Amino acid sequence: MIPVLEVKGLNVDIPLAAGILHAVRDVNFSVKRGKTYCLVGESGCGKSLTALAIMGLLPQRALRKATVLYFEGKDLSTAKEREMSDIRGQKMSMIFQEPMTSLNPCYTIGNQLEEALLRHKKVSRSEARERAVFLLDKVGITAAASRLKQYPHQLSGGLRQRMMIAMALMCGPSLIIADEPTTALDVTIQAQILSLLASLQQEFEMGMILITHDLGIVARVADRVAVMYCGQVVETGEVTELFENPLHPYTQGLLACIPVPGRTQRGKHLGSIPGLVPTPIGDLTGCTFRNRCQYVFADCADQDFDLREISAGRAYRCLLSPEVCARNASERQLR
Repeated sequence: MIPVLEVKGLNVDIPLAAGILHAVRDVNFSVKRGKTYCLVGESGCGKSLTALAIMGLLPQRALRKATVLYFEGKDLSTAKEREMSDIRGQKMSMIFQEPMTSLNPCYTIGNQLEEALLRHKKVSRSEARERAVFLLDKVGITAAASRLKQYPHQLSGGLRQRMMIAMALMCGPSLIIADEPTTALDVTIQAQILSLLASLQQEFEMGMILITHDLGIVARVADRVAVMYCGQVVETGEVTELFENPLHPYTQGLLACIPVPGRTQRGKHLGSIPGLVPTPIGDLTGCTFRNRCQYVFADCADQDFDLREISAGRAYRCLLSPEVCARNASERQLR
């Protein structure tokens, strides 16, 4: 199956007074129709900037470079702003992290929903309104027609997030990028939103990039996962493989922070990752995780190394062998 999006060698650099901030470094992945690709990692690891680089929505000072950046066969790295404007909202949509700051408080729900369809398709305003009502109903908003006259502040957080999903679907895109779509919601609404996204994705056969720091969400909805740290992908693979056999010490540390029913003892401390993420400003050499890694040795600081591929689509960025990494993961689980 030809991927709807293919990314290779994606880099985002931001010039600062202190030097160049290497926000995204050599990121590679692809997304197929009907599949969910998750970018996971701590806040500040480059997940959202990776999405914004794909959408062409980076800050003005940011510099994007990519060896391959193809969307449905079109090279986005050479696309002009007018071409990107035609793609965004029509073929590629984004659900932003905080709907209240993404929606315009001065315009009604109906105006904001209809705008994308009127911009990209030759339809009348009444047809755009019918589409808006259809999608609001589709995402589980009751009395959809009456909601069109409301303003964002009149909706709850869950309804605003559902409205953002409907807005992203207005033109029937091939790819949706969902940036932490459940962060500000309570657990019950989170489950509803995730279930909704999964069902809509299958119904409309869309590819989806889901950005999150919640590994519980990843386990439920992802097909493939890329774990990011300090702007780099440090491990990637099928979701089942990655959870059952995490190889990179950072991935192992993240999973150790999650309580496991039947295994985590009541009153026992959860796992943690000591230390701080290093600054991505200036020259970066060696493994950026070495100052927090319990398995660090001298070569980790002296060598630059690429992702080590151990099977098709399964790779990690570490000098330790797969056998040693697997043994380390087993020892962590027994502690």
